[in-house]
Amino acid sequence: MTEKKSEREFIPLNISVLTISDSRNEETDTSGKRLVDLLEQPGHELFEKKIVPDDIYKIRSQVSQWIANEDVQVILTTGGTGVTGRDGTPEAVNILFDKVIEGFGETFRSISYQQIKTSTIQSRAIAGVANGTYIFCLPGSMGACVTAWDELIRLQLDYRTRPCNLVELMPRLREK
Repeated sequence: MTEKKSEREFIPLNISVLTISDSRNEETDTSGKRLVDLLEQPGHELFEKKIVPDDIYKIRSQVSQWIANEDVQVILTTGGTGVTGRDGTPEAVNILFDKVIEGFGETFRSISYQQIKTSTIQSRAIAGVANGTYIFCLPGSMGACVTAWDELIRLQLDYRTRPCNLVELMPRLREK
């Protein structure tokens, strides 16, 4: 029911993708590439794509640059949300949030449970908003990125989704 589309027009968003990994490069970054493909399919624009190592200060620095850029409406990160020693994406990004979207991580893990069962507890996927920019921090696996996009993010970044979506709440779009 919440997926119902009305007669509204699609509003393309500028979306940045950040891969967090100590081992990936542009050739081996399958999750980051897949996110770019997924966001471009409905008509969103890739603003920028980068790869940074699992270092909370490098992650925070890049996300902060995009948050400060008025042309970026959404940031998708992939990687660094697990429980190993180097996984620090939630610690890097949480501090930047003006508001946390609690339901995102909860819903993502609930959906993931149907696919990977109890392994979903290892995901610390989070989302929030900072300076009017929506940020989704996803696990590093391509499957998790596809699940998050297809089941949650895609619909919330589509202005036509009823009864509500995140696009109609974006202050940067309302100001233009």
